[in-house]
Amino acid sequence: MVNVPKTRRTFCKKCGKHQPHKVTQYKKGKDSLYAQGKRRYDRKQSGYGGQTKPIFRKKV
Repeated sequence: MVNVPKTRRTFCKKCGKHQPHKVTQYKKGKDSLYAQGKRRYDRKQSGYGGQTKPIFRKKV
């Protein structure tokens, strides 16, 4: 993991000057079971035939 600063001096719309602001990194939301791609993938995976799409395993 990379260390990221918890605060950052950026422009404040309210007071019109640069002030320290708290910053966070957003996490990925939970995947929907009913998204078109997921429905298609599940349909393709069902039954015989094994894994149908490549699973990315190579790290940096």
